[in-house]
Amino acid sequence: MSRVPVLEIGGTHVTAAVIDTASAGSVPLAVVREPVPADAPAPELLDAIAAVGARVGAPADAHWGVAIPGPFDYDTGIGRFRGIGKFESLHGVDVGAELLARLPGAPSRISFVNDADAFALGEYRAGAAAGRRKVLCITLGTGVGSSFLNGGQPVTDGPDVPPGGRAHRLTVDGLPLEEVVSRRAIREFYAAAAALSGDGPLPDVHEIADAARAGDAPALHTVRHCFGALGRALAPWCERFRPDLMVVGGSMAGSWDLLGPAVREGIASWAPGTAPPAVTAQRPADASLIGAAHRTLHEAAVAPRART
Repeated sequence: MSRVPVLEIGGTHVTAAVIDTASAGSVPLAVVREPVPADAPAPELLDAIAAVGARVGAPADAHWGVAIPGPFDYDTGIGRFRGIGKFESLHGVDVGAELLARLPGAPSRISFVNDADAFALGEYRAGAAAGRRKVLCITLGTGVGSSFLNGGQPVTDGPDVPPGGRAHRLTVDGLPLEEVVSRRAIREFYAAAAALSGDGPLPDVHEIADAARAGDAPALHTVRHCFGALGRALAPWCERFRPDLMVVGGSMAGSWDLLGPAVREGIASWAPGTAPPAVTAQRPADASLIGAAHRTLHEAAVAPRART
């Protein structure tokens, strides 16, 4: 079982691929990416997801891997998407059973993995985290994703990581982290700092970063405030977990040259000397797919007869 079919289910798109896990770099043999109606009724949404998977030529009787965001019961394959604004129709649905019935080739099993863990595992197997023992992987996009890897395995409990290993559950300055560091929060903070009227569309994060590079004072203030807060939120866990490396992915990673110093300053303000070296992802487009495939191989070895 070296060719593993996988799905990455995001908030706006679904990506399907077959990953050759035996090749150097875990090469994707086929990749299809399509929009997904995240607010559609469950049958329509599941049909759309399976339709993308049907286009990659998965082998018959395959064990699929699926990277999907939380809240989700990864052991049972049941959605827990209540009150988060996406995939609401999948709340309480046995997504594993529904996809087994829809995917082509009579698949034998589906293994689910958190999307942030899948990203981290992909970077560990074939990207920037290769060869590192302890790695903190962060994704910056709509919100903040995180995974703490030790020896290539996600750490989700214990005193050295946040609850569930998830940074988005942290608070900073008395607020949930994503009320300070998220696409929405950053844009709103900049609008207030720049005294924008709100009549037109707000600049997006990359535009705010470009303005900061050009010396725009409200943009610089926004970057220092929001990403300094991210550093302060991560600081206790950098001090406890002691990662060898931080790997940054997501849509904001392209501005890491600007955002990174603010994060490091935030960490240093709370716990001097604990900020790990940080790099951007080497496999931003397919790390989650690769990670889901390797997680599936692990699950197959651990429990070869279980479904999820």
